[in-house]
Amino acid sequence: MEVRNNNNNKYDRQLRIWGDQGQLALEQANTCLLNCGPTGSEALKNLVLGGIGSCTIVDDSKVEARDLGNNFFVDWESIGLSKAKTVCNFLQELNDTVKAKFLEESPETIINVNPDFFSQFTLVIATQMKEQSLLMLDAICRKQGVMLLIARSFGLTGLIRISLKEHCVIESKPDNVIHDLRLQKPWAELKRFSDEFDTEIDDSVIHKHIPFAILLIKACEDWRKTHGDSLPSTSKEKAEFKNLLSSKRRGVDEDNYKEAILSAYRVWSSPTIS
Repeated sequence: MEVRNNNNNKYDRQLRIWGDQGQLALEQANTCLLNCGPTGSEALKNLVLGGIGSCTIVDDSKVEARDLGNNFFVDWESIGLSKAKTVCNFLQELNDTVKAKFLEESPETIINVNPDFFSQFTLVIATQMKEQSLLMLDAICRKQGVMLLIARSFGLTGLIRISLKEHCVIESKPDNVIHDLRLQKPWAELKRFSDEFDTEIDDSVIHKHIPFAILLIKACEDWRKTHGDSLPSTSKEKAEFKNLLSSKRRGVDEDNYKEAILSAYRVWSSPTIS
């Protein structure tokens, strides 16, 4: 529990975006990067900083002097050394909770000789690879149910392609969520509960503590009596409905009426259940 709390503090900003489920999926992911040039290294860096579970870098090249001008994860001391090992070590320093590994082998060789190697991963990121190898890799990943992201850069331009059979979003976070309070058609128990309140009561303390949902239900009933059992639909009618609520407010300290007016849109919003 303590470890989880520490992670919550560490990843607080991104948790606000994709929530616990999104962060958990990230922490359980195992990513493979093919070729750790500037494009691949930057892509993997963002996942490492985000708290990905584990990653493996596959690259058989050595660090050259020209790499120093476009890759932040190599330095002068690493010239002539394994690029996969060098980048892996630098990325590991960014987040010690990530399990980072490297493999000094050509991605093309693994695709041709050991295709089952990719079955262990959640995501494969292939960068700066030729089309023939990518087509073979795509077939392998689709067969094994592994997501494939293809990236290639050409100076200031580039391309990204995502290849997968199907991606099912099971916990979307839509904007402007409207919770259905059954204001238009309350169930029997809610109707009986609503009838227990009297909005014309003289006691100001009781009046200011009537739940805002009850105020909306009663206002909805009053509106229907004078509008042919229909709800507000036009801008003018919606404004009149709010004025109806406002007219029953007795003082500025009645926050329940203020909340009811702010939530009036729930009355004419389509219910989620038929």
